[in-house]
Amino acid sequence: MKKIEAIIKPFKLDEVKEALNEVGLKGITVTEAKGFGRQKGHTELYRGAEYVVDFLPKVKLEIVLEDDLVERAIEAIQSAARTGRIGDGKIFVSPVEQAIRIRTGETGTDAI
Repeated sequence: MKKIEAIIKPFKLDEVKEALNEVGLKGITVTEAKGFGRQKGHTELYRGAEYVVDFLPKVKLEIVLEDDLVERAIEAIQSAARTGRIGDGKIFVSPVEQAIRIRTGETGTDAI
């Protein structure tokens, strides 16, 4: 099993969710997040005063899935989240040693 964590632009969430659904994913966790990467935020003007917006709104997706779905899920996220502009996001993949469904006690891939 693997865990995919993807940081994407908020307005791309619906497109990414639909793309992942087509791949056959069973579940996804979404968290609102703020952060910055290479773009380092931006400057805005409010009532005549300039201020720096350091942390930009993002959405963090967390998906635990079987190894054979990982590549297709990554491709789905990339194609749906890409705008071609700076700040499109990142995808991280890490191994998952164990998964347990609390309600039933199922473990491993049965739990996801």
